[in-house]
Formats: sequence, structure tokens, C-alpha cells
Amino acid sequence: HFYHLKNARGKALKFANYDAIARVKGIDLYSKNIIILMLDILLVIAIVFSLSGFTLYKEINADSFSYVLVIDTSESMGATDLVPFRLSAAKISAKNFVDSLSAKTKVAVVSFSWNSYIEQEFSDDKDIIKNAIDKIELTNVGGTDIYEAIMTSSFLLRNEKDKAVILISDGQINVGAFDKVVNKARFEKILVHTIAIGTKEGGKTAFGVSKVDQDALKSLSYSTGGKFFSVENSEDMLKCFNDV
Repeated sequence: HFYHLKNARGKALKFANYDAIARVKGIDLYSKNIIILMLDILLVIAIVFSLSGFTLYKEINADSFSYVLVIDTSESMGATDLVPFRLSAAKISAKNFVDSLSAKTKVAVVSFSWNSYIEQEFSDDKDIIKNAIDKIELTNVGGTDIYEAIMTSSFLLRNEKDKAVILISDGQINVGAFDKVVNKARFEKILVHTIAIGTKEGGKTAFGVSKVDQDALKSLSYSTGGKFFSVENSEDMLKCFNDV
């Protein structure tokens, strides 16, 4: 009788243990299903944001940026549709922009056509920066290589926190791979504002009439989170720098 009772109790304990194990496994399976469900939901949310073009914006004071002023000096910038000519108007407006910045804002100056040149490394001395802008001269080269200009700007900005380029050009890009320009700027987290200088009707140059080409400049600014501006007179140029 004792033997049978012990066996019966053993079976009861066994059944109890099986029941506990089943409950634990059930909880474990339930937990795994919840985790998988949550991961699926997060994946769907990520896909929705990706397809909708979701962008995270950070508001930064303009004076906290370090700016590289990049000025096109190719032959087409001698067009007379801006008085007295495109490059001269660009230089005047660039100097006004420098004057509008706070005392501690750092600015560098780059000129470019077929090649790019560092006219002035970063400085917060406004007189030094404006003198560098004054010394920029029109070249007799027709090439416009924005890729090299962005590469040079990236080199100057390598140790800066908030990076911005203001690129002034008539947009007639005929040297360099444009997709590489965008990829480089995005990789380096450089905000590129572009200013298309010139009229649709165009202006006279030594080689004929030069018209502004806005498409590439629009694409560059849009792809890097910057702003695009179209300038057809000196007043437009002043306004766009104020907007920046």
C-alpha cells in the first residue's frame, strides 16, 4: 500500500512538474512572439519613413557655422548681365555677407574654374577675408569643376563642427562627376548653399553669350540640405546672403 501510494504521489509530482514546465515554455514562447512582433513593427515604421522621404532637422544658429565662400572664376563669370559683370557682383555681395557675420564666425575663401585655389584659410578677421575676396580675378579658362571645389572646401572644413559652403557660380558645370560632388558633401556633412548668378537671357562674354544653368546647382543644394538661390541682379544677391 505504501509502495503504490509513493508511486501515485510520484506521478502526481511528475504531472505537476510537467505542468510547470509547460507554463514556463508557454511564457517563453509568448515573450519571443512579442519581441518578433515589435521588431516587425519597427521595421515597417522604418520603411514607411524611408519611402516618405523623412528627414530629421536640427536648428543651428547661423553664427555657429564655419563658412567656405566658393566663387566661380571661369570665363563665363565675365558676362555683363550683372553690372558691371557677374564676378564683380559676386565679390561685392560676398564681402557684404562677411560684414554681416558675428565677430567670431570663421570664414575661408576658395576660387575655382578648371582647378580650385585656397585664397584664404579660416579666419575671423573680416579685413583679411575681404582682402582675399578682392584679390580674386577672372580667368580665361572655360572649365567649371565643382567637384574639386567641394573637395578643397572639405579639406578646409575637416576640423570644424558645423560646416557650410556658399557656392557662387553660373552653373555651367562641364568638369568632374556630379554624383561624386553630392556624395562627398553628404559624407562630410557639409551644408551647401548654391547661388546661380546670371540671367536666363544671358550676358555677353569674350566668347559669346553666356546663360545661367540652374539645374545642377539646384540639385546640389537640395541633396545636401542647403538652399538654392537665383540671382539676376545685385539686389537679389544681397537678399540671398541675408536669407542664408
